[in-house]
Amino acid sequence: MPHAIFHILIAIFIADFIRLYIVKDKKKFPFHYVFIAGIAGALPDIDVIVFWVLYFFGFSLEEVHRTFTHTLLFPLIAVICSGATWNLKDKTVGKRHMKWHIIFLMIALGLIVHLVLDATIAGKIAPFYPFSHFSMGLNLENYLPFALQGLFEPSLDAGIFILWLFWLEYKHKISDFV
Repeated sequence: MPHAIFHILIAIFIADFIRLYIVKDKKKFPFHYVFIAGIAGALPDIDVIVFWVLYFFGFSLEEVHRTFTHTLLFPLIAVICSGATWNLKDKTVGKRHMKWHIIFLMIALGLIVHLVLDATIAGKIAPFYPFSHFSMGLNLENYLPFALQGLFEPSLDAGIFILWLFWLEYKHKISDFV
């Protein structure tokens, strides 16, 4: 499974791309939406925290991780919440006047990014669990030589973190704030 940094930063890259190149209006799409998508990119792994508690009751990581939180149910709930709040135009959040339906769409984006990364890079997910035990995934990490498999995810995290720092400097001139 990719580490948290990778999940968060890929969701941030995608949300920031949407902000800069699709919406193109920083007032309508403040950076706070990008932040929400990034946090949501790590949310499905909250089941690891649950495992810390369930471990003392005899549960294994395989019985807890990538079960309920790694299904399509949670992104679907976020999309439904977005639709349900679509007409709340006058109800905004915070001083940036963020709209509820966009907040829920950013949560759905982060969740979907997480599921795609887990299914593509390492292991499988059961998108319809507990209704079906069908699982899917490419598990690309297994195609690497065994000696490199343990280094792949930390290297991926380091690489994406360095790219993110360059992205911050290039697109957002972060050095102006230092």
